Amino acid sequence: MNINELKEKPIWQMTGEELLCLLKSEGVKDAPVSPVIDTSKKYVYGIPGISKLFGCSIPTACRIKKSGKIDKAITQIGRKIIVDSELAIELAGRKSGVRR
Repeated sequence: MNINELKEKPIWQMTGEELLCLLKSEGVKDAPVSPVIDTSKKYVYGIPGISKLFGCSIPTACRIKKSGKIDKAITQIGRKIIVDSELAIELAGRKSGVRR
């Protein structure tokens, strides 16, 4: 098949061989694929958000918040509670104090 004919043919109608032929003729090379890292912060909101984050009940989520263990991850303005989920999980996983 001619390259000009391939350029006019819709991609969804091309076979794999035709698509590869078109890409090679245009000089497209395989670019190194870098992993995509999501740098945006993930937040959960309120006590229900904390309970979903930790997979626990609402009363247990209240106890986790009141314990102060995840205070660095919590921003509270009035009644609105915003929790940085990654930081909260990291803080909850740390051991604090010595148990006997």
